[in-house]
Amino acid sequence: MKKISRYFLLLITFVALTACNIDEEFFAPKITLDNETGIYTVKYGREIVITPKYEHVENATYTWTMEGEVIGTSPSLSFSQEKVGEYFVTITVATEYGSDEVEIRIDVVELEIPTVSIAGNKKMTVAVGTEVPLNATVRETSLPTKFAWTVNEKVVSNAHDYTFIAKEIGNYVINATATNDDGYHSDKVEVEVLNAEDIPFTWEFEKYSYHTVVGRKLLIKPLPSNDIYDVEYSWKVEEISGLTGEDSQFVFVADNSGVYHINAEATSSDNENLITTSHTFVVTVYDEKEFYRPKSGASQADWNRVFEYTPAPGQFINELKTGGFDASHTTPEAAVTYAENRLGEANWISLGGFGGYVIVGFDHSINNTRTYDLGLIGNAFDGSSEPGIVWVMQDENGNGFPDDTWYELAGSETGKLETYRDYAVTYYRPTGTGMPVQWTDNYGNNGEIDYLAQFHDQDYYYPLWIGTDSYTLTGTRLETRNYDQSGNGSYWIQPHYDWGYADNFSPLDFNSSDKANLFNISNAIDFEGNPVNLNHIDFVKVQCAVNAKSGWLGELSTEVCGFYDYSLKR
Repeated sequence: MKKISRYFLLLITFVALTACNIDEEFFAPKITLDNETGIYTVKYGREIVITPKYEHVENATYTWTMEGEVIGTSPSLSFSQEKVGEYFVTITVATEYGSDEVEIRIDVVELEIPTVSIAGNKKMTVAVGTEVPLNATVRETSLPTKFAWTVNEKVVSNAHDYTFIAKEIGNYVINATATNDDGYHSDKVEVEVLNAEDIPFTWEFEKYSYHTVVGRKLLIKPLPSNDIYDVEYSWKVEEISGLTGEDSQFVFVADNSGVYHINAEATSSDNENLITTSHTFVVTVYDEKEFYRPKSGASQADWNRVFEYTPAPGQFINELKTGGFDASHTTPEAAVTYAENRLGEANWISLGGFGGYVIVGFDHSINNTRTYDLGLIGNAFDGSSEPGIVWVMQDENGNGFPDDTWYELAGSETGKLETYRDYAVTYYRPTGTGMPVQWTDNYGNNGEIDYLAQFHDQDYYYPLWIGTDSYTLTGTRLETRNYDQSGNGSYWIQPHYDWGYADNFSPLDFNSSDKANLFNISNAIDFEGNPVNLNHIDFVKVQCAVNAKSGWLGELSTEVCGFYDYSLKR
């Protein structure tokens, strides 16, 4: 009996369990992402692991697919790509009771490697004892960045400014390096240090053939070089007895037209031998009115040709929107076409920071009437003046090109202590996109044209058609007068100058009807600041005359919209 009872109890238990299985519910799998948006971000070359949460996945299979190909069969996915872009991946989980499927997006982005750029020459030779100030700009990222200067691989500073002192003869490699978790970037300067007497003497000139006008002074000036030598100079003009010189530069003047030959020598010593450098210059002298082009009934008041457009770096240079540039403007010829098209539409062109310029010509010579002769249209208004110096030139040799002598038109600031003639700024191409443009000047100063990504996000503010990694612009610099009226950086004022400048809201020479400043050719001065009596002119150059920036507005930059012969508009 006991045995029968035991079997009976087992039977009852089996029936009960079977009844429970009949009533149990079975569910399809469910996927819950570990990212609410379903969008993941990873840097190229790096790996991201995506680990969703799953429910009801007993005996499940997992399939990760991208563009129809299986890329994973595990609950989690390890993903990496070497190409930046958007990638769409589907995860499917399946059991005998059903399946679930979710699509995710993985954005593969660039590494945030900092970029370093050092202003100045990248190779130089200096004498023992010379101090070489260096400045580095770093394009910051969202990651913490470390910075260091090294000299021959030895860390010497962590500040962005560093002065190398050439204590001993030798070769030095100076690196500026910025490092973060994504990587590092360096820029370098190579310095050769020699004794002063061992540095080769150079005395070179931009050109050796000149032309000028009877009775007009011509300055023949060498290119900049190391000024550490005891040098004797000698200049002689073959055709003019007694016209000599003993300086590194020479002032030539002739009372008669003709061709003149100048022999120049510079003699230096290397402690053992005398070293002589010789040059011969040819100067052709013309009568002033020899190539004068009188106006006719068909003459137009407005400019008829742009010869050169060389702006300094700036926020509107290469700019595709308000600046009007496009991807084709990568040669000097294309830049000229750009300027002609913009000015032809009476639209503005920007000259960028200090020294940027544009040169135009006319279909006739513009006479010196001893009153207003020229009109230059800008876009100045009260509180926003960005002055440009105006230069004029005669076509002295009659070849139709502006390759003669430029004469500055004096203005209200001429001769003041705050006005610098022969002021030169060298701009340096950034080593990466989205970076400010560094500059140095011939007074030992340095600075930057700020990169204003919130307003103008083109890759470079450095003109794309400048083929060299640096270029120097020389001209006359006016005193900076802009100031922050608000006191908190929100409202900047750029006051006017009294008279004599383009893009200047002058109370004296500003024509409100067309926003032109008016100019008198009789204000022309030579390199000594003395008046030059020009009968007429053929070419006009306007050049940004300030080196300044106004906070969030960026650099002060002369804008020009047109040029005209005022005598044909009066």
